[in-house]
Amino acid sequence: MTSSVQVYNLSQNVQEDDLQHLQLFTEYGRLAMEEIYEKPFQSLMFLIRDWSYPYEHPYGLEGGRSFLEKRLQVKQTQHEELQNVRKHIHSCFSSIGCFLLPHPGLKVATNPHFDGRLGDIDDEFQKQLVCLVPALLSAENLVEKEIGGAMVTCRDLLHYFKAYMKIYQGEDLPHPKSMLQATAEANNLAAVAGAKDLYNKSMEQVCGGDKPYIAPAELERRHSNLRQVSVCQFRSVKKMGGDEFCRRYQDQLEAELDLAFSNFTKHNEGKNLFSAARTPATLLLLVLFMYLASLLTGFLGVSAVATLCNLLMGVALTALCLWAYTKYSGEFRQLGSAIDTVAETLWEQVLLKLFEMARSRVWLGGLLPAPRARLASNNNVKKKN
Repeated sequence: MTSSVQVYNLSQNVQEDDLQHLQLFTEYGRLAMEEIYEKPFQSLMFLIRDWSYPYEHPYGLEGGRSFLEKRLQVKQTQHEELQNVRKHIHSCFSSIGCFLLPHPGLKVATNPHFDGRLGDIDDEFQKQLVCLVPALLSAENLVEKEIGGAMVTCRDLLHYFKAYMKIYQGEDLPHPKSMLQATAEANNLAAVAGAKDLYNKSMEQVCGGDKPYIAPAELERRHSNLRQVSVCQFRSVKKMGGDEFCRRYQDQLEAELDLAFSNFTKHNEGKNLFSAARTPATLLLLVLFMYLASLLTGFLGVSAVATLCNLLMGVALTALCLWAYTKYSGEFRQLGSAIDTVAETLWEQVLLKLFEMARSRVWLGGLLPAPRARLASNNNVKKKN
């Protein structure tokens, strides 16, 4: 399920029950081809070890090819189920091969102390093994894994491992439909991961750790464009499961992109100098205001109010010192967050409104014209004769 090359290791010959064991994969392939219209598996190699009939079919790939053609030949005299298995094997795999491997020798089979020495292995077995390994593992024979017509990356492979582990945890073999559903789930999760990775890398170029502060409106515009690009990439990837099944994962992708944008927004806001200085500025303004209020009320003789203003000024100074310590040392982070919350509330609910009121009054005062003194008219002056 996760390899581009399947090796079916058999002893001495290919029996009918050996072909029946492939029925699970052929049935899965039949269901998969109903959705993707492509062969679900890539390469199948029948490895027949201890081959005892080299006079009929010689060792190696050529003898295996002629033997397999004869074994997989569909005949009208065969039972319908046997015919279907052979047809499905051809339809499910892109390439099918066979290798006939001789017996390694009696010393290997009968000696309990065999330790892998080449001298104890028959020369013919070593010769054929030198041909078998490159046929399976050489660079020109290995192909990239494809599922649903799309290349599988290392990150995608992790999703397939997790999906297949779930369905193979039981004692019995899973149903082909369960395997198909697990493949479709992993296929969509891999597409979600790829689209999300594209979004994160693009947003890092916009407002990453080494990028300067960007205006919130511009950041949201970039997010909208990159979000649309990521969703389009998710839709363009070949997936299994149908439109309704894939729609669930598209909704999941959009929710994860919105959450990632929220984190990028907070990170960008932390680069704003005025935002970072809001808490100390608010506390300093509060200290200044309380200091002036205490002087004024003390001058007017309202000692109780002056004492209260001094107390609030001391609380504000203490909060400012604690906030500076938490930011410098990194300790008592919850206390620092609480001070930030209180300062933000004071700024938005009190100080900002006071500044707005003062600015509006200054603006209205400059807009309205000042009343002019009325001049006496010459007509009202009586002439004296």
